[in-house]
Amino acid sequence: MMAKFTVLVADDDKEIRDGIEIYLKNEGYDVLKAADGKEALDLLQLNEVHLLILDIMMPNMDGITATFKIREQQNIPIIMLSAKVEDSDKIHGLSVGADDYVTKPFHPLELMARVKSQLRRYVQLGTYDGQKKVQIDGLALDEDARELSVDGKPVKLTPIEYKITELLMKNAGRVFSINEIYERVWNEEAYNAENIVAVHIRKIREKIEADPKNPRYVKVVWGIGYKIEK
Repeated sequence: MMAKFTVLVADDDKEIRDGIEIYLKNEGYDVLKAADGKEALDLLQLNEVHLLILDIMMPNMDGITATFKIREQQNIPIIMLSAKVEDSDKIHGLSVGADDYVTKPFHPLELMARVKSQLRRYVQLGTYDGQKKVQIDGLALDEDARELSVDGKPVKLTPIEYKITELLMKNAGRVFSINEIYERVWNEEAYNAENIVAVHIRKIREKIEADPKNPRYVKVVWGIGYKIEK
């Protein structure tokens, strides 16, 4: 990557923080470190951060609470870390706005690959068909500004939510399977993707639909996947 990015690592385990820092610096990233969620929030106020690696279980302020607060202000990519492997913990983290989830213990090179993937998604514009603006009824996507608006009002989306919405809008009328959405957006082979995609679709609906339970835009095609009507 040509640009210089800053990654904030928040974990109450100093060895984990320092270990991740070594690998990040080897990849050319600047690194900030925090021991808990509150310290992470303080650093975000004082520094330009492009991605956050955030442990769930931390003192003073846990990762779930920190993510919720961060999402009130910023849409930077968040990768959550946790020793827990249950789907419910993963879904909880994603539901409050995390973009990815890595279970401890993890291989550092896997984490670095996910960091690179999230940063690419965050800074690059989509290029499915060359269009820069897409309008579907009251839903408007501006690729240059990486913004979505509903009936003229801007909507804050996380990077993952933006990419899913972009994919569906720029291919309006086409039904995408859950695995297709996962592979196109996450850029990796789909494995147990159903819950992950469903959580993000639900969050998108909550942000763009007047009635999320009776959606106007993001439709489910039972047994197949999701689409946005033309």
